[in-house]
Amino acid sequence: MLASYIEEIRIGLTRLGNVDLTFADGSSISIANAPLIDFMDYYEVHLMNPKVLSGMFLGSMMAFLFCGLTMNAVGRAAGHMVDEVRRQFRDIKGILTGEAEPDYERCVEISTKGAQREMVIPSLIAIIAPILTGFIFGVPGVLGLLIGGLSSGFVLAIFMANAGGAWDNAKKFIEEGNHGGKGSEAHKATVVGDTVGDPFKDTSGPSLNILIKLMSMVAIVMAGLTVAWSLF
Repeated sequence: MLASYIEEIRIGLTRLGNVDLTFADGSSISIANAPLIDFMDYYEVHLMNPKVLSGMFLGSMMAFLFCGLTMNAVGRAAGHMVDEVRRQFRDIKGILTGEAEPDYERCVEISTKGAQREMVIPSLIAIIAPILTGFIFGVPGVLGLLIGGLSSGFVLAIFMANAGGAWDNAKKFIEEGNHGGKGSEAHKATVVGDTVGDPFKDTSGPSLNILIKLMSMVAIVMAGLTVAWSLF
């Protein structure tokens, strides 16, 4: 990911007419022959650079913000589904006795439209973040954004997969008759845990993979503009 971004930076610098990378000590190296480490030195990609540090904070924040948005999206979509199921029980007589068929298509429509609608804002944020970071902090900021998003996103995804799976399996374990079985206080607690665990392991955790890839692709596409102009 970072290597691909650096290659786009190399191409962008070449198109701008730059031939060499000139370092603070006066030495220089040809852009065409410069390895990855020389680009890191040229753009001062280290933790003492406030641009890199700001980008890392923004990247780490993006992972948590994206998870929060997807968790809320699941809650809202589930709420709409529950309202529809209650409406059908109320308006379509005979569902509980098997004398009438529920309107399955309406539930599928709610789920599909909800999934598309709720992901508009998270997707826009994931697209806009690398562009704005590049405009403000330049190449060092974007590199920090990608590093922060990758490191925090990976750890958060592993945590959500493990925690969500544990909560989900805890409910199944109790429903098999352990710790009082169904209807017990332990079962009520695991139902609450499973309500959070399912979005953890099925929605927010896997979606972080998309976040990291999307930010990386946008950063690579916008690399030429980032090289040509930035605020700082």
